[in-house]
Amino acid sequence: MLLKKLNKEKKNKMIVVIRITGKVKKRKEVVETLERLGLGRKYTCVVIDEKDNVKIGMLKKIKDYVAYGEIDKTILIRLIEKRGQLIDKNKKINAEKVADGIIAGKKSTGLGIKGFFRLHPPRRGLKSSKKQFPRGVLGNHKEEINKLIERML
Repeated sequence: MLLKKLNKEKKNKMIVVIRITGKVKKRKEVVETLERLGLGRKYTCVVIDEKDNVKIGMLKKIKDYVAYGEIDKTILIRLIEKRGQLIDKNKKINAEKVADGIIAGKKSTGLGIKGFFRLHPPRRGLKSSKKQFPRGVLGNHKEEINKLIERML
């Protein structure tokens, strides 16, 4: 009985995907997949649900061109406050409410913000953008992605 309650209270894990590479010399399928995820430009990020099998499949296809990992709620709130763009410019943004909605599985456009965030290039630069995570910046960062996002805000 207690185990069932814990499973119900368990929240969805959210994955943030940041595009690192540009458009030059990319296969057509890769560019199309990046566009469908909302990653049209360099240093753009989106937040996806871990249980969305379609988007996870797209992420597997583009893993060599993006940095991704699990985002903390506090970093998500800061990301929405600093880089969230409202659909209706006249309204104000309530970052905690939007973050709770995104974690609950609602679409960001339904919450009043655009589905992507434009970030700055990271302070102190990138290690080596052509290599995978332990040596470079591409690939799965797990919890270390939060440090990269902090540098890009």
